[in-house]
Formats: sequence, C-alpha cells, structure tokens
Amino acid sequence: MQIQKISDGDKLLLEVSGRVDTTTAPELESCINESTKGVKELVLDLKDMAYISSAGLRVMLKAHKLMSAQGSLIIKNVQSDVMEVFEMTGFSDILRFE
Repeated sequence: MQIQKISDGDKLLLEVSGRVDTTTAPELESCINESTKGVKELVLDLKDMAYISSAGLRVMLKAHKLMSAQGSLIIKNVQSDVMEVFEMTGFSDILRFE
C-alpha cells in the first residue's frame, strides 16, 4: 500500500493505492490520525486501491467517526471490486461516496 498526501488549507486528499489489509491498515490509520488535525474535509481517493479487508473497513469507519466530529469524509473513485465489499457490508449506506 502507498499513500500520497495532498494538503490544501483545511482540506486533505489521501490517494491510497494497493491493498489495505491487516498488514497495511495500521499504517493508513496512523496516517489519517496524524494528518487530520485542523482538517475539515478529508477525501480518500481509492482509484488505485485493489483490495480492502475487514481491517481496512475498520479504518474507514474510524475515519468516518473522526471526521464526523470535525468536518466531512468523502470517498472517491472506488474500483468496482472494492465497492462490492462496501456494499455487501453496508458501509455504502454509512460512508459518503462520490
């Protein structure tokens, strides 16, 4: 997994690529926790994310809770296989996708 950070004032874009699984999810969680101080809009661009496990879903839920308290979380450009996971788990009803 790789994470590219692009900051613009109180907006933060994280481009996540590769696999988010039990091995890499803690890195994504740390990145979100450390990078969102003062951020009002967090955008996760998942166009190059090929896989998400339950550990990755947990990170998405934590990010949603964190950003609900201080702004918003938007998830963009989700590949169809990954979107199926969000839909099957009900996360598509909780998270905001564009």
